[in-house]
Amino acid sequence: MGDLFNNILVRPIATILVGIYQLLSFLHVPNALGFSIIILTIIIRFILYPLISTQLKSSKKLQAVAPHVAKLKIKHKGDSKKLQEETLKLYKEHGINPAAGCLPVLIQLPIIWALYALLQKVVNVNTHSIVSDFNKLVYINSLKLTSAWNTNFFGLPLGTSPSKLFSTVGPLILLVPVATAVFQFFLSKMLISPLPAPTSPSEKKAQEEDFANAFQQQSLIIFPLMIGFFSYTFSIGLSLYWNTFTIFGIIQQYQILGWGGLSDWISKLKPGVKKI
Repeated sequence: MGDLFNNILVRPIATILVGIYQLLSFLHVPNALGFSIIILTIIIRFILYPLISTQLKSSKKLQAVAPHVAKLKIKHKGDSKKLQEETLKLYKEHGINPAAGCLPVLIQLPIIWALYALLQKVVNVNTHSIVSDFNKLVYINSLKLTSAWNTNFFGLPLGTSPSKLFSTVGPLILLVPVATAVFQFFLSKMLISPLPAPTSPSEKKAQEEDFANAFQQQSLIIFPLMIGFFSYTFSIGLSLYWNTFTIFGIIQQYQILGWGGLSDWISKLKPGVKKI
């Protein structure tokens, strides 16, 4: 199973990465490895674009009927069977398949995991023996590395974590995990559609007691903090990949969903901007 995973996903991605690196090195681009990781991440993001778009469009439809679902929860409180029937009926009326967003995610996960597994190897290719092992992943012989590449990116070693660099670089290195957490927060916040203002005390209470809504709001804080902590303990090369992936995710979500959950904040910063 491991060989199949490597042959289908890891090795093709490794070959593309080394090809990008060799091209940038030929053009004498400084920090070639770091920029290769960024370019590779962008390529992967474009490959996944149709799948992610399908997922986001499904999410947009679900957000559009969220107020109606909230009313159904109030109307059929205590009758889970009736609530399920009416919710499915509502989805059918609006042409929504609740499972439509799951398949793209399942397809994306192996590709993202392969890229993650590869980068763990990439940022540590700094000796001849490791170069030899890494070259086994590259399909095209002419692209294989002849020597270890420079794993620094603007002076920061891509194979080292911010936690290990804190004693030498100082507090400024904390900008890496902080930026990672902030980007992830924005991405997560955009996916959350603002709840409609309750029109009655019962509706307000229903919103407060809605487990899904409460879990979503808690995840909005917990998940970015968790990603930020991982960024602090994992190598900078992985943070570089994750931040590039997240930034392009923000751009894609804006194209499809608009500002989403950030619309209230944007309207406060720019009074002339209407909610999207």
